[in-house]
Amino acid sequence: MYRLCVAALVGTCLTATLAMADPLPGELPVDPYEVSNANAGAEPVDNPDMFAAFHGQAGIDRIVDDLVDRVTVDPRIEEIFRASDLVRLRRTLKEQFCYLLDGPCDYTGRDMVAAHKDQGITTREFNALVESLQFAMDTEGVPFAMQNKLIAKLAPMKRDVVTR
Repeated sequence: MYRLCVAALVGTCLTATLAMADPLPGELPVDPYEVSNANAGAEPVDNPDMFAAFHGQAGIDRIVDDLVDRVTVDPRIEEIFRASDLVRLRRTLKEQFCYLLDGPCDYTGRDMVAAHKDQGITTREFNALVESLQFAMDTEGVPFAMQNKLIAKLAPMKRDVVTR
């Protein structure tokens, strides 16, 4: 990533971060966009116990890896992920969950509309992904009440993800 300085009318300098450089090994480049935590689709939870309930960053990493492993072989939704950049998907989901759980992370991915554009996701497919996420959280031993708090943060994103 790099910072691009844009001169404003009053002679000050505004900084916008563009996602263009430093992808993880194996991650495909994407068109530039403005990096913002607002792209995560929700504000972080207002509960200092959430990040710990998910076992910190290591727990989030395990949950996301389990989730991605599940959805890429789930016959109901694996087709959606067939052409996906799974390296980028894993990285941005880890950032998104960490940010939403009020962990020490920033989200560098695209906004939900742009990230899911042209995928034609249905409600059934969205629900299958949520089911896989619940299995992954169960496997990690995240308490059910804490799972529900994360799901409640993610649920409104359905309107930006489901397009058919």
